[in-house]
Order: sequence, then structure tokens, then C-alpha cells
Amino acid sequence: MEINFAGWLPEALLVDLPEIDAQHEEIFHRIESLKTACFENSYVPIDEFDALFEYFAMHFATEERIAEEAGLEFAEHTKIHEDTLRMLRRALTEVRSKARDAHSFLRYCEYWFERHIAEDDRLFISILQSGAFNRSSSLRQAGRPRFSAQA
Repeated sequence: MEINFAGWLPEALLVDLPEIDAQHEEIFHRIESLKTACFENSYVPIDEFDALFEYFAMHFATEERIAEEAGLEFAEHTKIHEDTLRMLRRALTEVRSKARDAHSFLRYCEYWFERHIAEDDRLFISILQSGAFNRSSSLRQAGRPRFSAQA
């Protein structure tokens, strides 16, 4: 499957799984579009912020489905997704009430997502593609998620 990227996803963040890379690209595209919309005027398109949130939720569900289909224990990574959605929902409520600046919300989303791909998703995809896991593999290492490979 060939993916046509518009260039929003930095090449260094490609994980070499087309479905996931395409979704990562779409999330970066949505963040950039919202930044442009918000910087060009004072209007904050809340419906598009909601759509970004829903896309994050759909993307996380895709990762969880892929892990489940492979038989990979994914509970700790899923917890990261759940915690993130809770945080984003709370922050989005603050954007709606004007208690949080839309620009800082978008900058945070972008920073968090880059870090998540680099630290969590790359490792997940690497272990998934190597097949070096068993059904009891999990994410643990000094408070940071990690996949345990078979010995």
C-alpha cells in the first residue's frame, strides 16, 4: 500500500506500518490546519477541534485493534491512550470556555504526539513487526512504556 503524504508527518516519525503512518500524517495535517485557522483570525472552529479529538480516539482504537489482532498485551499503552484522551477532553473544555488558549492547546497536542510516536509507537511497531513477543509481553520500564521481547 502506497501512502501519499503531504509532508506534515516528519520522516523521522515514520513507523513503517502504512495504516498507522497514514493516520499519524492525518493528525499532523489536522493540527496544522487548525493552527492556520486560529492564527489567521480570532475564530476558534470548535467543531474542528472536536473532530481532531475524535480522530485521536479513532487512531488509538486502531493501534489497540492491531495489537489485539497480533495477540500483544497492550494494556499499559492503552492506559496512555485513555489518559491522553481524558487530558485532551479536559483541555478542549477549557478552550471552549476560553480558559485555555487554542494555540497553546494545539502546540501541546503536536509536541505530545511527536513524543508519543517517537517513544511509544515506534517501539510498539518495532516489536510488532519483529514478532519478538509473546502473549504475556507487556509495557514496563521505570515508568516508561516498553514492550518486553521474548528471550
